[in-house]
Amino acid sequence: MSAVVETTGRAGLPLSPARLQRVAVLVTGLIFPLGLFGLWWVASARGWLPEQILPPPAYVYQTGRDMILSGELLYHTGVSLGRVVIGFATGAGLGLLLGIAMGLSETVEDYVKPLFLAFAQIPTLGWIPLLMLLVGIEETLKIIIIAKGAIVPMTMNTLAGIRDVSPKYLEVGRALRFSRWQTLRLIVLPAAVPSIFTGIRYGLTHSWTSLVGVELLASSEGLGYLLVWGRQMFWLDTVIVAMIAIGLVGFVMDKGLNRTELLIQRWKRQEL
Repeated sequence: MSAVVETTGRAGLPLSPARLQRVAVLVTGLIFPLGLFGLWWVASARGWLPEQILPPPAYVYQTGRDMILSGELLYHTGVSLGRVVIGFATGAGLGLLLGIAMGLSETVEDYVKPLFLAFAQIPTLGWIPLLMLLVGIEETLKIIIIAKGAIVPMTMNTLAGIRDVSPKYLEVGRALRFSRWQTLRLIVLPAAVPSIFTGIRYGLTHSWTSLVGVELLASSEGLGYLLVWGRQMFWLDTVIVAMIAIGLVGFVMDKGLNRTELLIQRWKRQEL
């Protein structure tokens, strides 16, 4: 018989393969950011670049701490999040309705999908010059740009989810004499939830990046504005703090949605 070697954790408890895999993924994911931080620390300590170009980590930390305590960073983060909530809700709602319409009707898909695909090929930020002429540079511009970032992935994933519904489910609905609305509400949408949620996840990611882009060009508030303001004043510590805040908020949103998606998929497997 071959000997079995177990890896033990605290208190001598064996670590399961799944836990070992999670630890390995965590360690692997930390290699690059820790290496980048180490290079930053060495470069600033040895004066490879002037402090005006590359401020030391301790100085950036102090700037970030001061901005948090003063409420400045939280205020601009709140402004950006508020815009994303409104714009994403608008774009995701329209994308959901459009995806359902195309998924349930081939006629609607034939008329709408070619134009929609052409619309999707234009980068989100490419609409900004035209929209500036039409709606100005106030909040309406930002909401439209954010909504555009959400509507494309939401529409396409909703359409794919509806088209992938098993015919067996639809046969059950016909056997139970469900109306069209009952079939949609009780069969089609629940079966398409994983694909729809994927659209929500990617739509929110695109909305967040679109927001930062439009705030860089036309805003007096928000995290994107902080980047521009710090660059104009040559306060690179402020720029780095804003970059870290943008990355952290995006990371938290993505991980939260990913976790929710896994729970939904686990629920679906249990139902099946």
